Amino acid sequence: MQQHEKKCFCSSRFLQTHPNVEEVFYPGFKNHPGHLFAKKQMSGFGCLVSFKIKGGLDKANQFFKKHKVFQLADSLGGVELLANYSALMTHESYPPVLRLKIGVTDNFIRISVEIENVDDLIEDLNNALN
Repeated sequence: MQQHEKKCFCSSRFLQTHPNVEEVFYPGFKNHPGHLFAKKQMSGFGCLVSFKIKGGLDKANQFFKKHKVFQLADSLGGVELLANYSALMTHESYPPVLRLKIGVTDNFIRISVEIENVDDLIEDLNNALN
């Protein structure tokens, strides 16, 4: 689990520095609104990270077409890298106003970092984001 979490933290840091990423959401970051709660409640910060890609719906669609390592999935969790396009998958039935209110915008992507090599993961993220 420690390696699992370390990979997610490294991936999240990479996303924070990428010029095509607008915002990153990971409870392991001190600026995350749930950081203190997560720190108190858990022994680690897990393997899920969400981010907003710059460029809206078009760029999000390109991201999902270009990545090679991730598998597209409605549910996150398993031993493979998974990616979720919440606006068109898990939250598709929500009215657009409600999706916006809860932060599920057209450029919102969630990933589950699992057992793959972190360098392969970051390379795939970089290729999909460029």
